[in-house]
Parts: sequence; structure tokens; C-alpha cells
Amino acid sequence: MTARLRIRLVFGDGTMLGPGKADLLAAIAETGSIAAAGRAMGMSYKRAWQLVETLNGSFAEPLVTRSRGGTTGGGAALTDTGRLVLDAYRRMEAGAAAGAEGEVAALEALRMSKRD
Repeated sequence: MTARLRIRLVFGDGTMLGPGKADLLAAIAETGSIAAAGRAMGMSYKRAWQLVETLNGSFAEPLVTRSRGGTTGGGAALTDTGRLVLDAYRRMEAGAAAGAEGEVAALEALRMSKRD
């Protein structure tokens, strides 16, 4: 397994956006459901919903909307702001990974030399 860089953005008020919340947003976009997204990530609906509430409260506009169940069933979707936030986070991840590629490789080489 190779090393990977994980980015956590900490805003001035202490609110964080990291890989777990970004993955949850992506899973909601893919599944159309907070419950299904949580299951896919191995977390309870309650935990997934808590994270969604935190995300929605952290930005000027909600990132996720939901509709209650009924005959057609409920669901959840990313808002335009949610898509913008997820896209920006993914671009930030990719840029950081590209920028740190040499250092990550050097650290991996140092780790591997210990095992020889």
C-alpha cells in the first residue's frame, strides 16, 4: 500500500471539512440517500445525518437537501452549493497531492529502506 495525503481544512471558527465529510457528500450525490450513503461508508444513519447537519450549518447555504418518504420514498441531494464545495475540496486534494508527490515518495523510500 502506498502513502496517500489526506487534507483537512479547518476554518477560523474551528469547523472542519475533511475526507470523511467530502466522501459523505459524494456518496449522497451518488446514492440520493443519506441512509444509503451512511451504509456505504459503514456509519449509522444517525451519524450520517449529524454530519449533514454540521455541514449544512457550516456554510451560508445548505449543502444537502432531503425530502421525506412517502409513496415515492424520500431522498437527499446535493444543492448547487454542495456540489461547489465538494468540487473545490476535490480540486484542493488533487493539487495538494500533486504538489507533495516528491516529498511523499521520499518519505516512502525512507520507510522502505528500514524494512530491507
